Amino acid sequence: MIDVQRLRVLRAVAEHGSFNRAAAALRLTPSAVSQQMAALERSLGARVVARSTRGVTLTAAGRIMVGAAESVAAELEHARQQVARLSTGRTQLTVATFTSGGRLLLPAALTRLTAVHPGTVLHIREGEPEDTLPLVRQGAVDLALAYHFDGPLPAGPGPGSSLEWTPLLEDPLHVVLPHRHRFAGREELDLTELAAEPWVLGCLKSEAYLRRYAERAGFDPDVRGSTTDYFFARSLVAAGMGVSLVPSIALAPEIPGLCTVPIRAPGPVRHIGVAAIPRADRPHVTTLVHTLRDQAARRHEGR
Repeated sequence: MIDVQRLRVLRAVAEHGSFNRAAAALRLTPSAVSQQMAALERSLGARVVARSTRGVTLTAAGRIMVGAAESVAAELEHARQQVARLSTGRTQLTVATFTSGGRLLLPAALTRLTAVHPGTVLHIREGEPEDTLPLVRQGAVDLALAYHFDGPLPAGPGPGSSLEWTPLLEDPLHVVLPHRHRFAGREELDLTELAAEPWVLGCLKSEAYLRRYAERAGFDPDVRGSTTDYFFARSLVAAGMGVSLVPSIALAPEIPGLCTVPIRAPGPVRHIGVAAIPRADRPHVTTLVHTLRDQAARRHEGR
């Protein structure tokens, strides 16, 4: 018999990368965490973690068990929600989203959801996909509006097969320039043409993409500002600090004195979608996924 508490401890170790940090998060002692891991390994007959001076990593068996641990957590949370619905007669729905996608797609979709399912109690959590997608797998949120670039979904340390990904739209990145910039009238740009420009960026992921691209192209970008807000980054461009790289859905509202130029194909694209654990008994989630898909289709048709 596998102890559920030991699986919870294993999840914390996987998330935090060390026994000490996992112990702090769980309010346990490092010794108690170590004992729980040793007991789990004895019950399985296999090592689940590998210790080194750099911390703790999961073994192949550990990755399997983390996936199982998250599935168990999701099932328990789903059962708790069903019991709460029996006692209150109301459905709680928790939606996670990243900022620009939520601003564009969520308000109208939530309005339609509550029209179809009146009395639904909604909760919104803002966060980046690497933080919110594991919460979907663990059952802490019901679905997440998220994105990824050219790599896989950042769903966490376990297998991602429990998540169902519904694509919504593609969100290409554009170069944002002062309107008097020498490239302001161009129909498209290659990023190598901006190798000598200073950059101000509104997302760590767009900075990571720029640095990867620049490395392949043989230049080192001069990043003079890195923020967590695209509007702020565009404001810095308007103030003359440099140029920026901004997704199309984050180009509104307009800021006077700026222009945008598409990047020559193949340029960077954010793939936006919604992630949920598929269940037949969650009509609220199904309705919201469908309304988000409709909202994305309307935006695409309106371009």
